[in-house]
Amino acid sequence: MPETLPVHPVGYVRRRGEESVLEISSEFAEALLGVEQQEHLWVLFWMHRLSPEERRRLRAHPMGDRSRPQRGVFALHSPFRPNPIGMTRVRLLSREGNRLHVEGLDALDGSPIIDIKSG
Repeated sequence: MPETLPVHPVGYVRRRGEESVLEISSEFAEALLGVEQQEHLWVLFWMHRLSPEERRRLRAHPMGDRSRPQRGVFALHSPFRPNPIGMTRVRLLSREGNRLHVEGLDALDGSPIIDIKSG
């Protein structure tokens, strides 16, 4: 099993209020062929603002509620995880060249996009 896995961003998130723009790098433009036919997409992104300490946390309280017992992060939707990969199903609003306008993304501005899948 490899020690590291090469993961390279295909683009970056730009937040505009409730709407987000997925700015896809020009080298991946061909991968967008036909994407406008989709109503929903799955966006996988890297939660880039998590600190090394937060990535080492293996347990957390569900929904941050300290009155509830801690659970393992693999049993939660917690952002604290060894590989901070986020995944959100979004509604595709429009495509403008290498930019996808979407609704419902919970990634932060500047988050690297790892992959996009039809949804």
